[in-house]
Amino acid sequence: MPSFDVVSEVDMQEVRNAVDQAGREVANRYDFKNTGSSIELEEHAIQLHSSSEDRLAALRTVLEEKLVKRGVSLKAVEYGKVEEASGATARQSVALTAGISSDKARELNKHIKGLGLKGVQSQTQGDQLRVIGKKRDDLQAVIADLKAGDFGIPLQFNNFRD
Repeated sequence: MPSFDVVSEVDMQEVRNAVDQAGREVANRYDFKNTGSSIELEEHAIQLHSSSEDRLAALRTVLEEKLVKRGVSLKAVEYGKVEEASGATARQSVALTAGISSDKARELNKHIKGLGLKGVQSQTQGDQLRVIGKKRDDLQAVIADLKAGDFGIPLQFNNFRD
């Protein structure tokens, strides 16, 4: 029976490249001179640090531009609250979310079942979703519908088998 997997992944190499590009742009831009602004990549988060909240917002914009240019979905980016740091500076943590949570998996399962396609089943397997159907056309209809919907996370479709 044909099947495919629905996953939510973030290409960390592209994120690393985007953070490096944003750091270089911040170092060269005139409006960031002497503000102590920096962008640092950690394991599954990005740290933004600047002299004020408005500079932090500009830093966030630069990061978003670079992420979009590198093909990383902004749905995978979750901003934490702005914190006051030492020396009257501001910092913010940006979390990178990957994988489909159990709540989102339930929502996706319900959505797929709500399509009313005969012979199409979906089940959760860890942080991904396996969709099985009798006909390839039904599975392609599910993919098209999931691409059209907005579930708050970036979705990729892989492991398509006939």
